Amino acid sequence: MTGVVLPRHRAAHVTPTVTKAAAGAIEYLPMALVAGIPAAIEQMRSLGVWVVGLDSGGTTSIHELPVADEPVCLVLGAEGRGLSKLVSQRCDVVASIPLHGRLASLNVAAAGAVACYEVARRRC
Repeated sequence: MTGVVLPRHRAAHVTPTVTKAAAGAIEYLPMALVAGIPAAIEQMRSLGVWVVGLDSGGTTSIHELPVADEPVCLVLGAEGRGLSKLVSQRCDVVASIPLHGRLASLNVAAAGAVACYEVARRRC
């Protein structure tokens, strides 16, 4: 992982509790606050970064991403609501994590971990 982009408003930010829970990872991970995620997505796309949104209704499996070996930005939505319509429209791909059984979705932290792992696995 290269860094994290967080929206300035309506998002959890780095607090002392978050810093403690991260067990030092915050010291090594660059973070940027942006005015809005849709504009940040457009800027990343203009720089050649593939933008992959994670959503349970995504049409592509996270295991079949055609861009996992390219520069990638993973976009995670809010718990419950998921990605906003505008953010989803600006993504190059909206991917889902296949789940089996009665589980309907993962929380955002678990989904992010699965997606990061899959991108890292595909790069090996």
